[in-house]
Amino acid sequence: MLVQRYRRRKAPRRCPVGARAGSSLAFNELAARGGGARKKKLKLAKSAIHSWGLYAAEHIDAEDFVVEYIGEYVRSSLAEQREQKLGYGDDYIFRVDAEQLVDATCKGGVARFANHCCEPNCYTRIITAGGKPRIVLYSKRPIEPGEEITYNYNFDIDEDPTLRIPCRCGSKGCKGFLN
Repeated sequence: MLVQRYRRRKAPRRCPVGARAGSSLAFNELAARGGGARKKKLKLAKSAIHSWGLYAAEHIDAEDFVVEYIGEYVRSSLAEQREQKLGYGDDYIFRVDAEQLVDATCKGGVARFANHCCEPNCYTRIITAGGKPRIVLYSKRPIEPGEEITYNYNFDIDEDPTLRIPCRCGSKGCKGFLN
């Protein structure tokens, strides 16, 4: 099952430094804690797509498990409250189903740094492990070391042009907007 990611918003200042996006300390701490179930070696680096990105540090075969998207499981109503409080910007909230979302804004792993691409090298899937739905990224094709890990956020199309989010993926098939 493909899943939709909420719009991305910046981590609020109340987050501990180790959880703030864009901090090399954050990635180092996430990596030291395991940053979620990971089979593949990944690294964080500056991205031409958006701020920081997640990159392969080893060859990844097609249809291989890449990383789990971890965070705090919250209900839809709480996610909406958090979005209103944070305002427009970047967040790391990922929808699991109609009522359940994973918020990696303050309590998340390295997968939150995977950027959107209109022609991505990965896709998301919901699996059940330990009786809990989990969001995982799988590779669509072979990925070489140094290549950025990307997936399609599958945002709903916004009819209001003032709410459109420009896409900077740079792929040949870029649609121009994330939503």
